[in-house]
Amino acid sequence: MSKGFIVTYTGIKFYITKPKPEDINPVDIAHSLSLMCRGNGHLGHFYSVAQHCINCYNEAKARGYSEKVQLALLLHDASEGYISDITRPVKQFLPEYFKLEKAIQDCIYKRFGIDSLTEEERNLIGEIDDNFLCVEFEDNHVYKGAFKLTSPILSKPILEFVDMKKIEKMYLELLTEAIK
Repeated sequence: MSKGFIVTYTGIKFYITKPKPEDINPVDIAHSLSLMCRGNGHLGHFYSVAQHCINCYNEAKARGYSEKVQLALLLHDASEGYISDITRPVKQFLPEYFKLEKAIQDCIYKRFGIDSLTEEERNLIGEIDDNFLCVEFEDNHVYKGAFKLTSPILSKPILEFVDMKKIEKMYLELLTEAIK
């Protein structure tokens, strides 16, 4: 029988429907996202959600976006570390998942002091996220040409396979630096 919580990598009881900022741990996020494959695993090689977030963060940095937007991009999929990654085509059929995802993501942003994102900032985050979906599919999927960039990529994304432990370490280092 479900108790409504998961036990995270660091041993925190995280209540899915009652997220609290004090239950959000950067180590849990880095560890979980580094082990979670983008595209539901239907890629040419393992490419983690953490690696995707690092690429999005680096793109925001290359574009000269604010530190707040950079941090938001590093964390934009952090809720998936608590409720898993579900592909976009499936999410549309799961309205309750969207509510949970939003509540957890809002809690994560609050934990890191960036819960006051403007609509413009959210649009910048969405644009980079969407552009990297395109880049990732072109590089690492058989389904090419399905998505179009809405703006050029200015950074040098890491698209090749990188060991999960190395990505976890990179993600945690970037997050630690970004929240100082």
